[in-house]
Parts: sequence; C-alpha cells; structure tokens
Amino acid sequence: MSKSGRGARFGTQLAGVAFLVILALLVWFTVAIYDKRFTPTAMVTLKTDRVGNQLEPSSEVKVRGVPFGEVRAVRSSGDGAEIDLAMDPARIGELPSNVSARLLPKTAFGQRYVNLVLPDQPDTRKLAAGDVIPQDRSRNAIELERVLGDLLPLLRAVQPQKLNSSLGAIAQALDTRGKPLGDSIVKLNDLLAQTNPLMPQFKADITGLADVSDVYAAAAPDILRALADLAVPAKTVVDQKENLQALFSSVTTASGDLNDFLRKNKDSIIGLSESSRPTLELLSRYSPEFPCLFDAVNRMKPLMEKALGKGTGEPGLHLELSVQQPRGKYVPGKDDPVYNASGGPRCPGQGVSGGGAAAGSPEEHQVVSEILGAVMGTSPSEVPSWSSLLVGPLLRGTEVTLK
Repeated sequence: MSKSGRGARFGTQLAGVAFLVILALLVWFTVAIYDKRFTPTAMVTLKTDRVGNQLEPSSEVKVRGVPFGEVRAVRSSGDGAEIDLAMDPARIGELPSNVSARLLPKTAFGQRYVNLVLPDQPDTRKLAAGDVIPQDRSRNAIELERVLGDLLPLLRAVQPQKLNSSLGAIAQALDTRGKPLGDSIVKLNDLLAQTNPLMPQFKADITGLADVSDVYAAAAPDILRALADLAVPAKTVVDQKENLQALFSSVTTASGDLNDFLRKNKDSIIGLSESSRPTLELLSRYSPEFPCLFDAVNRMKPLMEKALGKGTGEPGLHLELSVQQPRGKYVPGKDDPVYNASGGPRCPGQGVSGGGAAAGSPEEHQVVSEILGAVMGTSPSEVPSWSSLLVGPLLRGTEVTLK
C-alpha cells in the first residue's frame, strides 16, 4: 500500500475516533446537564439516623412546599446517614442556620423528599454552603416518623397492588353515581340532625340500662339460687305427672258434673237467690248486732245457770206467782201482733240487762221490754215500766219473790 493510501486510512480512523470522542462528550455533557453539574449550587449536609427505602438522589428539597434544591448523594456514616443537599444559591440565604429537616413521602406509596422545617425562633445567621442540617427531633416529628415507620409493614400486609385494584373498583362503582351518593349523604345529614337532639335522652337511656345491668348483676346470685331451688319443684312435678293428670281428669269430670247441675237447676238457684235476697239484706242490715247478741248470750248463760240453781241443792227457778184475771179471748184485729220496731241495728251495752247500764236505767228497761214483749205476745211499748224493776234483778241472777 502506498503512503498516500496509508495516510488516507489513518485520517479516516482518526476521524472515527474523534467522532466517538465527540459522541461520548455529548452523552457526558447531556448527563451532566441533567444532573445539573453546570448549575451553581450551595452544598450542605443533612445528618439523619436513617433514610428509609424511598429517598434517592435527585429527590426534591422543599420548604413549606416550595422547592429549594435537590438531593445529590446519600451515604452511610456508620451510626446513621449523611445526605448531600444541593441548594439554590439564590434562595439559600432565605433560610436560618438553625433549620431542621424531615424525610416525608409525597404520597402513601410515593418517593420521599426532604422537607426543611423552619424553627419557631430563627437564628439571625443564615444558612450557607458547607453547613450541617440536623434531623428534626421535635415531638411531632418523632410521632410522624413512628407512623411512617409503622406504615411499611402495613403496606406489605395490605399489598398495594391489590389495594390499588380495590380502589379502582370503588372508583368505577362510584363513577356517574355522584348525584345519588350526594342525595344519600344529604339524607344521612338530615337524619343525623334529627338524631342529635335525642342524644341526651339516648345517653340517659344508656345510663339507665347500665344501672339496670348493675341491679341484675347484683341480683344474679339470688336469681341463680332461685332457679336452682325451682329445679326441685320442677322435678317433683315431673315425678308426679301421672297423679297430676289424674287430678286434672277428676277436676274436668267434676267441672262437667257441676256444669250439668247448674244448667239443670239454674232456675231453682236463681229463684232461691231472689227469694233469699230480702232476708239476706235484713241480716246484712242487722249484722252489726250479731257480735253484741252473741256476747249477751255468752254472758247470759252463767247468769241463767245461777238463777236456775245449778250446783245447789235446790235446782230450778224459785218464784211466787199470783193468779190474775184473764185478759179474755183472742180478738182478731185487736190482739194481732204488731211489728213496729224501728231504729235499725243497735247494741245498748253488753249483756242482757244492759251490761254497763245502771239498774233501772232506760237502756235496761228497753232490753227487758223487748224480752217480755216477745214472751207476752205484745209490743215492747205496751210492757209496763215497772217490769224492769221485777224482771231486771231476775235476769241479773237475783232471787225474786212475787206477791
């Protein structure tokens, strides 16, 4: 090959190498532009105890939602992690030097970013390149970090792909059903508005139910004891079921016989009740006298026994009688009995002679007149007033001599 041929070939190869170099430079330049290596930045370092799984280079750095830079590198420091933050030089001077940082996810399943938290009392010195930013260790930040830390096992258990499918199904089910859903929510709101005024009463009812439950809880041993005691009568009833059946059969037969008797004799029973009603009403009217009458009979018995000489050698009633002229024969219309008692039920004292009434008193005279009137067949008003002086001592057990 001639020298001119070799020179042309070498030139072609050199041009190819230059093209490749230029192409590589273009690729490197593109990547560098994408990585913002030619953009002026102020580098600061964030120290944290951990970064999680979603914080990567190029993650955003924000302050109250406004971008202030990005993450350039994440590396381990042995006891934690160090994160290089490329801050915008034009805006880094707006942040105080005592700013802190939190690592927050953009969404429940999204990538994390660095959120710079402004302090309540900002330092007068501004944040500058080379400064170190600590992790926010406030109470809220710790609780938020704990929640986010506990979220990862939850997401693993929930399986986000299935959750996404479920949410998609729910969204598809709710599609074009917004108006009915809104109407349902309005009706639910109206129902709750009507229910809210009743909540005090509902609370009182729940409290009353609790009190009733306490009462039943206190009475539970007694109730159980009563149920246990009831087992014995129940067993007795079971054991005596044949006798009970016989008893029920007998009662049924007796009820049938009584029913037949009442049906056959209902007219007689009704007539007897109707004819007995005046007598029963009269007995009911004078029923207050019955205790007094029985008491008088009880008191009269020993007096009569004494008057008749019981226990003595001369039994009998000792009287001296004088015969008087007869009153004549019975004259109809003149000697007819007269039933003119009035005044209703009364009990003048206790005993036949008036009990507590004095001898010769009007009460004693009334009792004696009623007794003698019944014996003589005349009215008590026609009995002489002196009869109580003669018969009264006799009824009291005194021996009387008539001349």
